[in-house]
Amino acid sequence: MPAGLNRALLTVAGAVIAIVLAIAISSVAIVAAGANPLDAFAAFFNFGETPRAVVNGVAAFLNRAVPLFIAGLAVAVGFRMNLFNIGVEGQYRLAAICAAYVGSTFTAPAPIQIAVIVVVAAAVGGLYALIPAVMKVTRGVNEVIATIMLNYIAINLTSFLVRGPFAGQRGEGQLTTTTPELADSAMFPNLNFIFDWFGQPSPTRGGGLWGFLLLAVVLGLAVWVVLERTRFGFNVKASGLNSPAALASGVDPKKMIIAAMVLSGGIAGLIGLPEILGDRGAFNSNFTAGLGFLGIAVALLGRNKPVGIAVAALLFAFLDRAQGALQFAEVPASVITIIQGVIVLLVVVANEVTKRLALRLEEQRAAQQLGRNTPVEVAA
Repeated sequence: MPAGLNRALLTVAGAVIAIVLAIAISSVAIVAAGANPLDAFAAFFNFGETPRAVVNGVAAFLNRAVPLFIAGLAVAVGFRMNLFNIGVEGQYRLAAICAAYVGSTFTAPAPIQIAVIVVVAAAVGGLYALIPAVMKVTRGVNEVIATIMLNYIAINLTSFLVRGPFAGQRGEGQLTTTTPELADSAMFPNLNFIFDWFGQPSPTRGGGLWGFLLLAVVLGLAVWVVLERTRFGFNVKASGLNSPAALASGVDPKKMIIAAMVLSGGIAGLIGLPEILGDRGAFNSNFTAGLGFLGIAVALLGRNKPVGIAVAALLFAFLDRAQGALQFAEVPASVITIIQGVIVLLVVVANEVTKRLALRLEEQRAAQQLGRNTPVEVAA
């Protein structure tokens, strides 16, 4: 069996075993919470009783996966460079409010207005990520500490902006404050026609199926090409694996740190756009939080590969969507957090075990081939 296929099978087997163990451990937690595990797991697959409820549930599930996927990509770019960009949380919030405000200040044809909003979001996220990158290459400041501190600054700065300089008109009886509403030309067209293809009614909640899903797919392909098929991606990986060796081969690790962090921040800046351009049309004081931190778990679960990140984002979105159904089944919603945490922990352990097992098998295969004095092909 080829070494690459052998390693892939071990990886899949490890992930399956980890998820099965996570279900078993989560069952214990559900029983401890006084609920029935079968009721809980049945609730995960309960999308509703009517066709309309089902399509709303499917749209909510896919809509939740989109920002998680983008967050996972942002974190993964840093991970490939051995950089822990914990600041994705702050980068996307600051980018979202700036993009929403700038987008509300003018009206243009839809392609132009949406493009400007996307560029502003990516620019703000990238520039904010530039701060810890410069601190690291010039002063040696650990990027974990720097990005965590910058998260607090960004979160509080965002709260100030949405209640102050960037605040829009506040309706009578409205408890939240928002940026000015975007024009209709700034809203991303939805993908509800997909449900028509299957003879299903269109979703009616949350703006339907967000069109930003297509942009997320394109973004995932672009990240894969950049990291796996370009010299830049090779330099990022080489610098992350062995900085002195990369420097000896002509790669400047400091430049790669800055480039990787800015790219990670630029992607992070897009995390909030699916919600703004697909549903809300503004940034408000109750804007969805925590996507940056969830992106870390998604990237780890997806092993920093766009395809794996997509699968991990769908899994997390599937679990998150079940919160309402779990409450109807009288199961604590905190079970979802337990399951997510256990899955990530076990998958990380399984990845390490399968990695060592695959390496040992390749060493044994190489030793056997050397014993026969035949050419040896060892996977990288």
